[in-house]
Amino acid sequence: MKTIGLIGGMSWESSTIYYELINKKVKQLLGGYHSAKSIMISVDFAEIEDLQGKNDWPALTKLMINAAKQLENAGADLIILCTNTMHLCSEEMIKNTTIPFLHIADATGNSIKSQGLQKLALLGTKFTMEKDFYKTILKKYGIDILIPEKNDREQIHQIIYEELVKGKIKNSSREIYKRIITDLKNKGAEGIILGCTEIPLLIKQDDVDIPIFNTTKIHAENAVEWALKD
Repeated sequence: MKTIGLIGGMSWESSTIYYELINKKVKQLLGGYHSAKSIMISVDFAEIEDLQGKNDWPALTKLMINAAKQLENAGADLIILCTNTMHLCSEEMIKNTTIPFLHIADATGNSIKSQGLQKLALLGTKFTMEKDFYKTILKKYGIDILIPEKNDREQIHQIIYEELVKGKIKNSSREIYKRIITDLKNKGAEGIILGCTEIPLLIKQDDVDIPIFNTTKIHAENAVEWALKD
């Protein structure tokens, strides 16, 4: 079993889910007393959120590179970044480390492709929905992306930062997301990418009538499969 390196804390609410999912997958595949070999570097999300608000991506990239190097130096065999948005920094992280980096959009793209879907709606932070880093990778898998209207993007982003990263789960916010998802379905979306690792805390498959792709679960389980392969 290889050692999975996790960069967490963005937010810790979803990082705990990563740890749980990874160990559950190892238990499922190996049984007995098995658990995952892993190392987590957890950052202070207040610092991250402040730099995001200032649009200071060079500083954010430096923080992510440092975290990735810490994992490499600690003996990790693979790096996963436990957040969608900060994959904006992934290209430089890969350049500055020598161990494999499992991109969340690649893991998600493979999962969607296996189901034969081609037109998906993407929910996430404004950075994830509005910038091209996620869509560009999914394009390699033959996937076209829809994003919500501007006002809906603002609401999605606000709920993530003001509620979900703080562990607040509100039915009223769930209804807002469900309305937005219905609108995207009516515009042709065949499925929904939950492209923020906190959104699965709020939205489950039972809440909607089209397939959802929980990027947290997909990413975590893909990391386990990588760690256990010969």
